[in-house]
Order: sequence, then structure tokens, then C-alpha cells
Amino acid sequence: MKILIMGTGGVGGYYGGLLAQQGNDVTFIARGAHLYALRHEGLKVKSVHGDFHVFPANATDDPVHAGPVDLILFCVKTYNTDEAAQAIHPAVGPQTVVLSIQNGVDAAERIGEVIGMEHVLGGATWLSSAVAEPGVIKQISQFRRIVFGELGGGRSERVQPIFEVLNQTGITAEISEDIQKVLWTKLVFITAVSSIGSLTRLPMGDYRSIPETRSLLFQLMQEVESLARAEGVDLDADVVQSWLEFIDNAAPTIKPSMQLDVEVGYRTELESMIGIVGRKGRKVGIPTPAVDFVYASLLPVELKARKA
Repeated sequence: MKILIMGTGGVGGYYGGLLAQQGNDVTFIARGAHLYALRHEGLKVKSVHGDFHVFPANATDDPVHAGPVDLILFCVKTYNTDEAAQAIHPAVGPQTVVLSIQNGVDAAERIGEVIGMEHVLGGATWLSSAVAEPGVIKQISQFRRIVFGELGGGRSERVQPIFEVLNQTGITAEISEDIQKVLWTKLVFITAVSSIGSLTRLPMGDYRSIPETRSLLFQLMQEVESLARAEGVDLDADVVQSWLEFIDNAAPTIKPSMQLDVEVGYRTELESMIGIVGRKGRKVGIPTPAVDFVYASLLPVELKARKA
């Protein structure tokens, strides 16, 4: 399969590397020192599932060099979604499928507004992976999962070939007939751990068993759950408890991507992972006091990073 990785960060670099290892024609989109390293030294992946090296790696900073592709794995940070959607136009042919595995619940729709909704699938991933240095991806989680499906629900013929190519990499790949439920279910988790992690700057193992902090974690999850139900999304009844159990059983060193960005002073996905909950809550009359507190606390950090 001819595949474009739009955003070769921790997520795109890891999954793109696995896809290239399986013989797919993969083009990596990157910039700066990372792009230079990919072009000259290939993509090096250090993973708990086994290290590997993609060399040569077909890397560029402009999707026009890829030409029309079969699949675009859309992995940029959510604050770059609109710009990146414009950039992939030259790589989108009549049959091209764009699979967003970004955080949040609105990225796929934003992409579709630019290139046409008929090209877009919704997706979510569970992975702990980051760029360790230019050209090097470090992946540390036992979990590496992608769930995807048609935004309008149901199951189409075009999802099966994508499932097969993802499944061949050894990751956990799943097709969902209700991807909106999947996206909101993940938001329950990612909003909470991004909030606590970014505020404390500690890994999960250092805060998950502290009663006061766990109570805040629980409240954050409940607020997102309430909002999802108000939006008409039928989440599982035990969604919050299931995520708490997941956190309890996760490796103690895990940190979400937003927290990693906060710790090094980068711009973050604050708006799409935390701010969006408060904004949507106010529209439908769902109070989100814990989320609003976190957003107000982290906004000065975010604004400083944007100026850097």
C-alpha cells in the first residue's frame, strides 16, 4: 500500500516505521533536524517491542512529492490540523483515504472540511511514543492500538484493506462501527491524565494512588462522560471505572503526550483535549468546574509556549 505519514512525530514515526518494515511504500513528512536525520540516517525506532531501523527512509517536507497515495495516516498535533489538511491536497486522489488518529473528538471533521468528508475516517490510538532525538523514536508502552471506522457509523468496504495492512505490523488494530463512541471514550481518559500529568509533572505511578488526586482524576472523567452523553454518545456505563483500572495497571512511568510537551516548554494540545470540554459544556449546559480549573491553570503556560 502507498502510504503518507502526515506528521512523523512519536505516533506517526512509530506506526510509519512499522508499516515500512512490512514492505509498504511509505513517505514520511517531517521538518528541520528531524527531516535531515531521516534522509541521511533513516528512521531509528527504540521500542519495548523490539528496536528496528528503516533505511533508507523516504522523507520530505512537502506531500506534493508523494503524489496521490492510498492512505494518509494523519498524525500531526491538533493545533496544526487545518494547515496540514491544506498541505495534503496534492497527495489526495479520488480513492485516497485519510485516517486521523489524533487526540480529541473534532480533528476528522476539520480535515474533512478541507479535503472533503468522503475521504476521511475517524480513529484513535493508544500509544506512548516520542521523538527522542532527530531521526529517533522511543516507544515505551506495552499497548499500541489503533481503532478506526466511518465517521457516520457502520462498516464500509474500504476499511478492510486498511485493517489488514495495520494488523500485519503486529499492533492491535480494530474496526469500529461507532467511532464517535471510541473517540469520546478516549477523551474521558486523555482529558483526565493530560490534566493531572501536566499540573503535577509526574508519571502516573506517582499520583494514581493518592486519594485527593485520584478524586480529581475521577471528577475530570465524570465531567467528560456527562458531556458525551449530552452530545448523544452512548458510552459504556462503567467507562470511568474501566479507565481508572487501566491507569492502575499501566506502567508507572507513563506520561501522556501533552504532559511531555508541557515539561519541555512546547506548544500543547490544551484546546483539543481540555479546552474543548469546557466550551462544549457551556453550549449544552453541562457544568465542567474541574476541567475549567485545569484549563485556567494551564492556559498561561500554553500562551507562553506559543510565544517562544
